[in-house]
Amino acid sequence: MEWNPETLQFLSQCFLHTLSSQPEPRRAAESSLSEAADRPNYGLAVLRLVAEPSVDEQIRQAAAVNFKNHLRTRWVPSNDPNTGPTFSPILDPEKDQIKNLIVSLMLSSTPRIQSQLSEALAVIGKHDFPKSWPTLLPELVSNLQKAAQSADYASINGILGTGNSIFKKFRYQYKTNDLLLDLKYCLDTFAGPLLEIFLKTASLIDSTAASPGGGSPVTLRPLFESQRLCCRIFYSLNFQELPEFFEDHMREWMGEFRKYLTTNYSSLESSADGLALVDELRAAVCENISLYMEKNEEEFQGYLNDFASAVWSLLTNVSQSSSRDKLAVTAMKFLTTVSTSVHHALFANEGVILQICQSIVIPNVRLRDEDEELFEMNYVEFIRRDMEGSDLDTRRRIACELLKGIATNYKKQVTDIVSIQIQNLLSSFATNPSANWKDKDCAIYLVVSLATKKAGGTSVSTDLVDVQTFFTSVIIPELQSQDVNGFPMLKAGALKFFTMFRGQIQKPVAFQLFPDLVRYLGAESNVVHSYTASCIEKLLLVKDEGGKARYTSADITPCVPVLMNNLFNALKFPESEENQYVMKCIMRVLGIADISREIAGPCIGGLTSILNEVCKNPKNPIFNHYIFESVAILIRRACERDTSLVSAFEASLFPSLQTILANDVTEFLPYAFQLLAQLVELNKPPISPSYMQIFVLLLSPDSWRRTSNVPALVRLLQAFLQKAPHELNQEGRLNQVLGIFNMLVSSPSTDEQGFYVLNTVIENLEYGVISPYMSNIWNVLFMRLQNNRTIKFQKSLVIFMSLFLVKHGAKSLVDTMNAVQANIFLVILEQFWVPNLKLITGAIELKLTAVASTRLICECPVLLDATAARQWGRMLDSIVTLLSRPEEDRVEEEPEMTDIAENVGYTATFVKLYNAGKKEDDPLTDVKDPKQFLVASLSKLSALTPGRFPQTINENLEPANQAALLQLCGTYNCTIV
Repeated sequence: MEWNPETLQFLSQCFLHTLSSQPEPRRAAESSLSEAADRPNYGLAVLRLVAEPSVDEQIRQAAAVNFKNHLRTRWVPSNDPNTGPTFSPILDPEKDQIKNLIVSLMLSSTPRIQSQLSEALAVIGKHDFPKSWPTLLPELVSNLQKAAQSADYASINGILGTGNSIFKKFRYQYKTNDLLLDLKYCLDTFAGPLLEIFLKTASLIDSTAASPGGGSPVTLRPLFESQRLCCRIFYSLNFQELPEFFEDHMREWMGEFRKYLTTNYSSLESSADGLALVDELRAAVCENISLYMEKNEEEFQGYLNDFASAVWSLLTNVSQSSSRDKLAVTAMKFLTTVSTSVHHALFANEGVILQICQSIVIPNVRLRDEDEELFEMNYVEFIRRDMEGSDLDTRRRIACELLKGIATNYKKQVTDIVSIQIQNLLSSFATNPSANWKDKDCAIYLVVSLATKKAGGTSVSTDLVDVQTFFTSVIIPELQSQDVNGFPMLKAGALKFFTMFRGQIQKPVAFQLFPDLVRYLGAESNVVHSYTASCIEKLLLVKDEGGKARYTSADITPCVPVLMNNLFNALKFPESEENQYVMKCIMRVLGIADISREIAGPCIGGLTSILNEVCKNPKNPIFNHYIFESVAILIRRACERDTSLVSAFEASLFPSLQTILANDVTEFLPYAFQLLAQLVELNKPPISPSYMQIFVLLLSPDSWRRTSNVPALVRLLQAFLQKAPHELNQEGRLNQVLGIFNMLVSSPSTDEQGFYVLNTVIENLEYGVISPYMSNIWNVLFMRLQNNRTIKFQKSLVIFMSLFLVKHGAKSLVDTMNAVQANIFLVILEQFWVPNLKLITGAIELKLTAVASTRLICECPVLLDATAARQWGRMLDSIVTLLSRPEEDRVEEEPEMTDIAENVGYTATFVKLYNAGKKEDDPLTDVKDPKQFLVASLSKLSALTPGRFPQTINENLEPANQAALLQLCGTYNCTIV
């Protein structure tokens, strides 16, 4: 695309029309630009348009956005056609011209255009800097020094903003030699100029702030923004390790950092946005000193006392306004880092911990108006922060983390002081409960947040209070309150305490509160009925010593009708229609209570009603998963107990499942197929016509095109193969099933599912039915083995061959394989069966393959021939490895790379329903112990030709396996003669 008046006119018109409110001209302009973008020098032409002062500012801004996006897709375009549309790349000559122009143009632009060009420059820098763009940093430094001379802070901040973008990579990338070389280059070129501009700006701030009235806010704003950017660059350049330049000039940096933490800039801080700007600089300083505290503690220690004092003082004066949260959090994080370091003695002086508790912790733990508003207006976000522990960066949590940090070295002092504070807060509440309810909330929060959790478990403990006494005197009165809607935040705190310490609350005490919990499901507050549902759900999971469930079906079944009614009613409250905590509780109750016909009917009705609603617009995947788990567990527990319920369940569920299938509700298809598999398995042959219609749909290749559906479709197909084997051999259905197997086994991402289908066919059909197809099956498997032999595939092949052998005999296995190619059986045995046998995992799989392999060496004439002694010995060696060594000693699989291209493009994913899982069938119920089977079979075999097999064993088994085999013979009183 040549740059001339016609190009200028064309591009100007296009960008003008992209701003149109009318869809037709806007779409036409976007189409024209998309077409033009494929032409050489398009990006350069758009950049020149941005630089054209005669063009309207809005058009130039639209062009700048387009230029940035053009670079994102074409500077280094994707080569993978599966990841979306590919774009023709920008050629090197055009790239060079863009790089020559962009810095000067960015610096001379208006702020909005400058922002877009700075982002565009960062896109180039991500790929080209520094190796393919060695002129960038010198050009930025040269322009920075020129702008500094004239105090042009629009340009200075543009350059620093660009530097901040391109240096961020040093924070996030792994330390490599290449990264350190790039870092050294940046430090050599930029560290000096950065310090110069930082000190120059600091001097300007000092002189401006010293003028009458504290200086003009208009003058101070760009100066503070400049210092903030300098601090962010400081963080990036120091992140990997302490550079020599920064160590040599630590005094200058730290002196200014401390000044920003201790100085009040009244003229700027008098307005909200001015205060926010100063706080952003202070927060950046806190992040920098935290970084030095963590990584350069020894070099930093000379400055530590002053900074600890400054941060402490700052925190005691930071208001509770949410606009100052970031500063408060970063400042508390710094003190927490200090408290866990070797310099924790700063907290040892008398009165320090008490002062921190009173002036920093308690004020930041107390509920604020913003917390109450979030509680009422956005319960999902409140719970996410409060109950699920994601609020590591909120004031409440970080204040408690600070106390935990101090307690690392001063546990007794912290415990004593906080215990007294808790008692004071509770006393304050007692004097006037209505007015001082936040004091009680604060006390409960401190106990819950400072509790110690055991690693890897749910057990918690606290030294602050006696849990039983605190529960009885503080928590139970809240939970027994007759007004479920009064003081909802206090009730939420009480429920959270009950949930957290559920394991320590004795069963009689907890159980007497069960009717109150059921009642609290009717609370109008979304948080309260969510916390109640969560509390019930987690109580039902409590285990006593020995792993025995504390609460059984006998405990909860009497109140299940009222409990389920209240749970379903809770889903009718506004904003709780898709409440995942309530639905999870429904699932848990259905999994434990006795499900009578009287309970099953209303429950399946309620669940299908909800399911019909969410089918219209699936939004909450967690809620949706628990619906389907609830349905699955209801089918499993109710219908297996009373098979007469199956037809009623089908009548309720079929319309919903048909809606999912007919409307192609992508997110729900895997769930629907798993539920249908459950229902098919509960039916007695012959299968009803309505299911056979689904079977026909299942055999259509179109059903299998979506990868996310495959595991669930295989699960459903297995159910049909087990329940309707005779129908399978009609109307060409077996051909269709084997076609599905062929399609699945050909791809590494679905080959395991293909084997599930094939194994189910082998298990459920007579040999006479499948024998005509065996040559084709072996051909498919051998072709895949030749083209792409992954470990997973080879293990699946060993399991399939083993299953075939135990079902149809060693002779049929050998004959059908050799019919494809003469003597291929021994080749497969030696190259694939023997080396992969030791990698088999899973109790049923291990038993199957060990028994099949044993039968092979004891029954197969090919292996018993004297010429096959080596293969026989190697196979026995592999069997002994499988049976005698623990899994971790014999399985050394490297994780296989997934074929990314095969998985791209599917937004839906398969999620297994735990309660709809297929029962694992043991094809060898008559064999109890594969080890005994091995030595007994060998003993019987060797008795036929005494003296032959001990020699083969000595020559082919590893010494460790010879010893293991001898030990097994002794254990089971068998001899190999």
